[in-house]
Amino acid sequence: MIPLSLPPDFFEKQLKFERVAHAYASKGKDVDKLLSSKSINTTDFDLFLRAVKQEKKLEIWAKNKSQITYKLIKTYDFCVLSGVLGPKRRSGDKQVPEGVYEVTNFNPQSDYHLSFKINYPNQSDLILSDKQNPGSDIYIHGDCVSIGCIPLGNENIEELYLLAAKVRNAGRPIHVHIFPAHLDEDSYTTLKDKYKADKVLLSFWGNLKSIYDSFEKSKKLPAISVDLAGKYVIR
Repeated sequence: MIPLSLPPDFFEKQLKFERVAHAYASKGKDVDKLLSSKSINTTDFDLFLRAVKQEKKLEIWAKNKSQITYKLIKTYDFCVLSGVLGPKRRSGDKQVPEGVYEVTNFNPQSDYHLSFKINYPNQSDLILSDKQNPGSDIYIHGDCVSIGCIPLGNENIEELYLLAAKVRNAGRPIHVHIFPAHLDEDSYTTLKDKYKADKVLLSFWGNLKSIYDSFEKSKKLPAISVDLAGKYVIR
C-alpha cells in the first residue's frame, strides 16, 4: 500500500483550482446523491476502480469505511483506447498497463482537463518490463486522447475526480485493477483460444484471473504481494 502523507484539508485545497471548483459547482451535488443512493457515506468511504480494456469500461466500486464488501456504483466508458490487449512493457508501446495499482498524484491543471496518476511501473512491472525504460506517467484523465492512459472525457473525469479527491481527503488509498477484459470463464476461454500461441501472455493473464476471481467471489479486495518472478500473489 502506498503511504499517504496528506493534509486533512486536501479536498479544500483542490477546490482552489479553477477546474476542480467548476467540477464541484456543477457535479458536487450529483456525486453526493450518487453515494447516498448506494447508502455510502459522502465523506468517509473507500473507492476501488476496475478497468476492463476489451470492453472499454471503468467500473467504480465503493464501500463505507466500516464495511468489508464493495458495491458497484457507476461505470464509465473509455473515450478511446490505445494499444492492444496485453500489459505495458516498455516506454512508447502505447499500451494501457494491466495489473494491480494505486492512485498516487492528482493533477488539477492537467493538459487533459483533470487527471490522477497510477503507480505504473509497480513492483511487478519493474521485474517483467524493459529494465532500462519501462515507461511511466500513466493517468486516468479527461479529454479523448490516449497513448497508454485511460481517458474518460471531461464530463466523466470531473465526477470521478471529485469522488477520488474525497477519498484521498480521508487519507484512504484508491486501488486500481486493470484487466484485458472481464475474466469470467467464457471471456477467459475466448482469450485463451485467440492468444493460444503466446504462452507468456496467457500465463500473465492466468495470474490476473486469480485476482479477478477473488474479487468477483467475495467483493472484497484481496491483499496482494509480488514474488521475485514478478507474479502477483494473493496473501
